[in-house]
Amino acid sequence: MDGIREAPAPSSTGCEDCLREGSTWVHLRACLSCGHVGCCDSSPRQHAHRHAHAADGHPVARSLQPGEHWAWCYTDELFLLPA
Repeated sequence: MDGIREAPAPSSTGCEDCLREGSTWVHLRACLSCGHVGCCDSSPRQHAHRHAHAADGHPVARSLQPGEHWAWCYTDELFLLPA
């Protein structure tokens, strides 16, 4: 949990990688280490998952869906809720 902080406001209106590639997403996730916005595992390209495994020390992402207040640790496969 070291290094996790509230992600900055998203700098894009969607998955950064999908927008660059011209692909689509289902839901958005924000890395709690660097703020990278990626698409969820239900999306065709699963960019949030790829980011978590490619970026050393960036295993936790939060949901960016309206009304959702949870995070997911890709390394430990843990669903995290706020205290």
